[in-house]
Amino acid sequence: MVTIVDAFPGFSVDDIAAAREFYGTTLGLRVADGRMGDLQLTLPSGQHVFVYPKDDHQPATFTILNLVVDDVDRAVDELNAAGIETKIYSGDQDFGTDERGILRGSPDFPGPTIAWFRDPAGNVISVLAD
Repeated sequence: MVTIVDAFPGFSVDDIAAAREFYGTTLGLRVADGRMGDLQLTLPSGQHVFVYPKDDHQPATFTILNLVVDDVDRAVDELNAAGIETKIYSGDQDFGTDERGILRGSPDFPGPTIAWFRDPAGNVISVLAD
């Protein structure tokens, strides 16, 4: 058996400079430059996330990062004010989100209140509250 001493998630982007600005300035996460042209995000929990450039990057069609917030409505207001669209699903993929892209926990959806948006590389991210 392999002895694992740590683990961390990672995902690709097509523009490291845009990712640095988005994750560091727009979202307010701690961002450090890596040794190979990559970024290391540090989440409020202390968890590290490896963000690496990829020339043939394809945006993730699933949520790659869930950001826990105290108030989803306020987070959506702040994201929208920063020019970030939170109503990214429609039609068959709407999931019952409201006009702002928020899906609220209900008997039909017993999960958290959540809203999704995309980073500059097109990857899906969420803000959610338990």
